Amino acid sequence: MKSDIEIAQQTKMLHIKEVAKKLDIQEDDLELYGKYKAKLSDELMDRVKNNPDGKLILVTAINPTPAGEGKTTTSVGLGEAFGKLGKKAVIALREPSLGPCFGIKGGAAGGGYAQVVPMEDLNLHFTGDFHAITSANNLLAALLDNHIQQGNELGIDPRQIVWKRCIDMNDRVLRNVVVGLGRKADGMVREDHFVISVASEIMAIFCLATDMNDLKKRLGRIIVAYTFDGKPVTADDIKATGAMAALLKDAIKPNLIQTLEHTPAIVHGGPFANIAHGCNSVRATQTALKLADYVVTEAGFGADLGAEKFFDIKCRMTGLKPDAVVLVATVRALKYNGGVPKDELSTENLEALKKGIVNLEKHIENLQQYGVPVVVTLNSFVTDTKAETDFVKQFCEERDCEFALSEVWEKGGEGGIELANKVLSTLENKESKFEVLYDDDLSLKEKIETISKKIYGAKDVTYSAAAERELKKITELGFGKFPVCMAKTQYSLSDDPKKLGRPDGFTMNVREVYVSAGAGFVVVLNGAVMTMPGLPKKPAAYGIDVDDNGTISGLF
Repeated sequence: MKSDIEIAQQTKMLHIKEVAKKLDIQEDDLELYGKYKAKLSDELMDRVKNNPDGKLILVTAINPTPAGEGKTTTSVGLGEAFGKLGKKAVIALREPSLGPCFGIKGGAAGGGYAQVVPMEDLNLHFTGDFHAITSANNLLAALLDNHIQQGNELGIDPRQIVWKRCIDMNDRVLRNVVVGLGRKADGMVREDHFVISVASEIMAIFCLATDMNDLKKRLGRIIVAYTFDGKPVTADDIKATGAMAALLKDAIKPNLIQTLEHTPAIVHGGPFANIAHGCNSVRATQTALKLADYVVTEAGFGADLGAEKFFDIKCRMTGLKPDAVVLVATVRALKYNGGVPKDELSTENLEALKKGIVNLEKHIENLQQYGVPVVVTLNSFVTDTKAETDFVKQFCEERDCEFALSEVWEKGGEGGIELANKVLSTLENKESKFEVLYDDDLSLKEKIETISKKIYGAKDVTYSAAAERELKKITELGFGKFPVCMAKTQYSLSDDPKKLGRPDGFTMNVREVYVSAGAGFVVVLNGAVMTMPGLPKKPAAYGIDVDDNGTISGLF
């Protein structure tokens, strides 16, 4: 089998103008970035805003394991399968971050014969959106420190600066830094911090804003610091909003590319799901719904993180209502959850499968709490046995879920026909009765505990002294009605990555809380999750290269 990048590089892409025609998009509505990438114009989005919405299909997964699940691969393959069936479909995905690409996770273009292309562009600089977001974030930081240096008219307390710088790279040494060293003219000496760009509030705002006006309002509300008497200082207060918006002027337009089979894909924005809200931009999703009859989108990591935030943050804020959910699993991952070591996953083991399938069971139950029909798909591996597949199929059908085998990695759209037909049948025969998990009027603690107990399966929730103080302060500032964005490990339903399967009786540990006033949610950090990842012992970057002809190798 060829590598993902070899498959992508050997594919003959259509000019993006030809791809756009599949969605009735004219050349004048495209802002071209070469032959194979384009941004969609504001004029197009304004013109189609009154079109009826297509069907919205969310793809999510069980908790990720080293065995792999293939959520993005399934999303792409499902979109390609709709194309094979003659349906007008579009895929709406997140943009990849450079950090995981050079670290351990790899890119986010799908895999095998279910990829979006140009794969190298997408996984590297793409159309520059993330650079613009990083620049806007760091401009705000620079203006904040400059305000203090130039007389501190607002009375900002340097010990209460909450805005952090960012970089789109896994760089652990930047988590905690000291700035302002040197002469008096070099600024005030203080402790500072970096987050990865996909965890920046600018990224969250970028993905939740509906237009430039909304973007500017959200940017202006960002709390960057507090005064000596405890009052919040915003981006508006330090006159940063207009300049940040100017940096994001082009980035806010969604990007159009294609799959290996030329299915249109709108790829835009990319907040992490373990430390942010994990969904592509509202503008991209809403535009896709106006352009196609079927929209396949995804939310990051497992359903306990990505899908929960898609429902309780993105849908709550926008009025989006998913019509169906596709839940991705693999036999290998379920056996891993059942205690099988990674090097033994290719051997049939029904006992381990029965033990590990409780992870899938919990995700099914979680999704059904939202009132959305669920289709479970097994991302097929050649080592899967009929007995294992039959067991999972029966397990799902006993829980009122449609089931389909997916072979999109190996066969592209053809391998997703069974899944596509199951989704179409579900859309036709089962009505979505979507509702969010909790009411806005609940207290922040009640929201945290609702998610922890109903979604994660926790018995109790504890709070650090600092988290208690912040929750009280955030509520007093008037942000108590905000939804919460839970930041925790993606590898477990709990806040302990080693607790696989379906842990119960555990306690969620809230160590830090802060408000993202511009994004419109409260971030709750649980356990040891970090907003700036580090690189592994052998980063993926070691295997990436480019030859004399400019051909890149080693991306995956």
